Amino acid sequence: MKQRIIKNAKIVTPTEEFTGCMVVEGGIIRSIERGSTSASSAEDWNGDWLLPGLVELHTDNLEKHLVPRPGVIWNAHSATVTHDAVCAAAGIVTVLDSIVIGDLDRGGARSQTQHVAIQALHECRDEGLLRVEHLLHLRCEVSAPDIIDVFERYADDSLVELVSVMDHTPGQRQWRDLSKYRRYAERNGSFKDADYEALVVELKGFQKQHAASNRAAIIAGSHQRELPLASHDDTEVEHVEQARQERMAISEFPTTVAAARSARAAGIAIVMGGPNLVKGGSHSGNVSAAELAQLDLLDIFSSDYVPASLLQSAFLLRDTAGWSLPKAVNTVTRNPARAIGLLDRGELAPGLRADLIRVRMSGDMPIVRSAWREGVRAF
Repeated sequence: MKQRIIKNAKIVTPTEEFTGCMVVEGGIIRSIERGSTSASSAEDWNGDWLLPGLVELHTDNLEKHLVPRPGVIWNAHSATVTHDAVCAAAGIVTVLDSIVIGDLDRGGARSQTQHVAIQALHECRDEGLLRVEHLLHLRCEVSAPDIIDVFERYADDSLVELVSVMDHTPGQRQWRDLSKYRRYAERNGSFKDADYEALVVELKGFQKQHAASNRAAIIAGSHQRELPLASHDDTEVEHVEQARQERMAISEFPTTVAAARSARAAGIAIVMGGPNLVKGGSHSGNVSAAELAQLDLLDIFSSDYVPASLLQSAFLLRDTAGWSLPKAVNTVTRNPARAIGLLDRGELAPGLRADLIRVRMSGDMPIVRSAWREGVRAF
């Protein structure tokens, strides 16, 4: 079995950064050493960074390719392989494709794509068309009348690694500010005041009728299948306390400092969006990732809707929040992998998968030059 030797790389482990060399064989990291090597076959990385392949728990990037314009549904196979290529170029070697299930948009794009997206993902994997490893994150809209039927259809899918429970009813959580919700609701066209008010009333009615029982059923079904669970848009301390009682592993995008503090106290991993940090704040007007980083209330970054934001966020944590680079890199590698029980990747250590990325700085911007999945070139 042929060995691959890398030298003169700036290696980042979970606790250290140093210039060293690495040996990869059979898709596994065999050794990591400080200093150089005299092996004539070694690849000289000329001081580029050697990082673990990034691990993404929540990306809506596939959805952007499935629905590139309002009212346009793209071929699911084409969307999947294009999304895959974007992930590889961003250094994401393990990605949980976030599929919103449950029809809360009254026959809208998400309800039209949820089934074909999952089918296409399986078919593209089976055909060997994908560069990086794709798994599934089922995002369950608990107020949707049909959510339980859809959840039961996919909960035993072999690719499911994470389930989140969401409630996007206007007037609470992410959409506490109804003016911001209206701006979001009108992203594809404006409402008359009466029509908008009727929409809000309808959505609040769905929540009152379905949310509590659906949430309880999804949580019970996930625990029965030993699937990790995430809460979404926790805003009040009571939201986090509910998540603690429900044995949630992850709090996705808490909207306030109080919720983040409560999640930390409860031992629940805190996820924030990379675009929030890169752009300097939340597009919904909620707490900024930078503020939580300064308070050390942040464990994991998700690229959310911009895959390239994941790597950039790690270096921004170093440059603007004063974090060490190993601690910052852990937010996009080790921490997300461990949060969902993936113990074979997410850090550079002998015996783990050779999921690697080569990064060069262009000014203050980290650029992925190449990526490997289990030692095989993906980008």
